[in-house]
Amino acid sequence: MPPAGAEYRIRVRMTARAVDEPHRSASQLELLFDLTFVVAVAAVTAQFAHHVAEGHALSGLLPFLQVFFAVWWAWMNFTWFASSYDTDDAAYRLLTMVQMAGVLVLAAGVPAASDHGDYLLITVGYLIMRAALVAQWLRVASEHPESRRTALRYAGGIGLLEVGWGLRLLLAEAGGLPPAAQLPSFALLAALELTVPWWAERERETTWHPHHIAERYALFTIILFGESVLAVSDGVRGALEASHVSGGLVIVAVSGLVLLFALWWLYSLLPSGQGLSSRRHVSYLWGYGHFGVFAALGALGAGLEVAVEQTGHDIAASSLAIAYAVAVPTAVFVVLLWLTHLPLLGSRGLPPLAALGGAAAVLLIPLAAPGAGVAFVVAALAGAAVLIVFISLPAVSRFCFGARTSRWDEVLE
Repeated sequence: MPPAGAEYRIRVRMTARAVDEPHRSASQLELLFDLTFVVAVAAVTAQFAHHVAEGHALSGLLPFLQVFFAVWWAWMNFTWFASSYDTDDAAYRLLTMVQMAGVLVLAAGVPAASDHGDYLLITVGYLIMRAALVAQWLRVASEHPESRRTALRYAGGIGLLEVGWGLRLLLAEAGGLPPAAQLPSFALLAALELTVPWWAERERETTWHPHHIAERYALFTIILFGESVLAVSDGVRGALEASHVSGGLVIVAVSGLVLLFALWWLYSLLPSGQGLSSRRHVSYLWGYGHFGVFAALGALGAGLEVAVEQTGHDIAASSLAIAYAVAVPTAVFVVLLWLTHLPLLGSRGLPPLAALGGAAAVLLIPLAAPGAGVAFVVAALAGAAVLIVFISLPAVSRFCFGARTSRWDEVLE
């Protein structure tokens, strides 16, 4: 028992969490953080769908990828930081909420960036998020001596690049950045952003939790699937309001949902947490590779939205372009899902036949669009996705359950 009258001051310090902490899962604050990204992802997807519908998918692709990079990179940096240093005290919560505010500012700037190349709000929102993360790393440097040098490398690298992004914005606003230099300058700064974690953790690796990271990535994947479901739902609602219900609408809507469910099933098959636990050294390949996985899902939502819209309205995009707006993201998702998990799971992940053969089939199906129509193509793509899942189930089940025979093995035999 403490002596009578004794005073104690409790202070939460920013110390690293254990790598093998049991029952580690996403916190309520992390879920709230993800909620703000729903707004950003919805804005990016809606703008790309607009470009696809107007027949300008290729010209809209680059702005889509640039803005999506800012969204993804800000989310990813917070996610890995929180996996190591989530103290959940007042200071941590407040700085996290500042990052959330930055996300909303970024989301507000998406239309201007996509339509007019105006990245003012995008950059300001991004800088707000990154400034709050720098403050978090400086707190680690102050309160966790073992990781001080790593934290200072993170803070210094992020801070220096913030200056770079700020200068790029000032030059662009003042007319001092030629149009031909805008993309190379973005690519250079983005590449340097990707090197900061690799450089900082050469000093001392942070104690991120493999199963927690796998769960966080799965949750962000669900957000992207949810945006696609919302896109299909909005298209159906618009058709109902305009009294344009048709057989094609029903086929596209149902097939789109089947396609999304099959791709989610494919993603959920892979035991990323187990792979990250045993092969932490390949986490960069897995984590960075998800940019393509996530971007493909965002683009797929835009493609499905346009596929639903064309059943009741005349739009500028051709049936072939709309079909490929659904097929290309689907194929990219499948191939990148296989590639990102290959370093973790090796031959025990998705079978190459399912990934590469399935992607090839998906890219060939839209050639039937001019004659058969978009509804037929979306239905065929959904069937191909289901087949990819069916082929992949036995191989992944053997990895998950060891030598035991799964029910799917029995079905196939």
